[in-house]
Amino acid sequence: MTIIWSGLALGAVYALVAIGYNIVFLSQKTFNFAQAALMMVGAFLAYIGISVWGLPWWLVAIGAGIIVGGVAALEERIAVRPVKDSHNLLVTTLGASIIIEGIAQVIWGGEPRRVPFFFGDQVLTLLGGRVYPVELSLIVLVLLLVVILTQYLKRSITGIALLGMSEDREAAQLRGVNVRRFALIAFIFTGVLAGLLGVFVGPKTYAVATLGASLAIKGFVVLAIGGFGSMWGTIAGGLIVGLVEALASRYIGSDYANLSVFVILIAILMIKPTGLLTRRTERTV
Repeated sequence: MTIIWSGLALGAVYALVAIGYNIVFLSQKTFNFAQAALMMVGAFLAYIGISVWGLPWWLVAIGAGIIVGGVAALEERIAVRPVKDSHNLLVTTLGASIIIEGIAQVIWGGEPRRVPFFFGDQVLTLLGGRVYPVELSLIVLVLLLVVILTQYLKRSITGIALLGMSEDREAAQLRGVNVRRFALIAFIFTGVLAGLLGVFVGPKTYAVATLGASLAIKGFVVLAIGGFGSMWGTIAGGLIVGLVEALASRYIGSDYANLSVFVILIAILMIKPTGLLTRRTERTV
């Protein structure tokens, strides 16, 4: 059961990246491949605020959210808005990710930095397995975040506008939706979210400059398995990827963990190419 808990927590981290992908996907019909790099910056800011400066975790989370949200807004202005072809956005956001990771490498170097968790590091025994508080927190956090975002998309004007943009951008614009403003809001929100999550993700993954690259790939795999645009799909995809990676590392070997994940991805897409939980139209706009 210890392996299961570890796999679920790892899958929760990947799902958090996939949630950021989904929000931008709804607004732009493309992906922000710098989302994982933004989360990496949030982890480093958590390390500086908690370990170096000794600030309260909640204050660090708020500060990191503001800073990373500003970085995301800058990315949208420079790497997204000037680009007319949505296919080229994949290249420009990937370029933004590489730049962010390079800057992090220059500032903090390549050594992993330990981020302490505010609930402590004592090992808990739950359902016959050992689990850390940060792992339980990540699992609960993903569930709460998906529930909140799903309800927000269904019931709020902003959420309905985003769903309308995802279905037909031109029709939403004719209905009076300012698509550029909503796209900027989506980028800023995912940046703020990545910064806030640094105090949760950092204690699990450590703060390291290569974190963005590893999370970006796994987050996209989670999204492909769960279904593009589906918030609940991020949970399903994260559950599968996390458990497969943890179990493969334990019983086959860590060298085959990534291979096992991609084998499962190919198998699922062969059965259902759109993903397990493809988002349906929630409401006609």
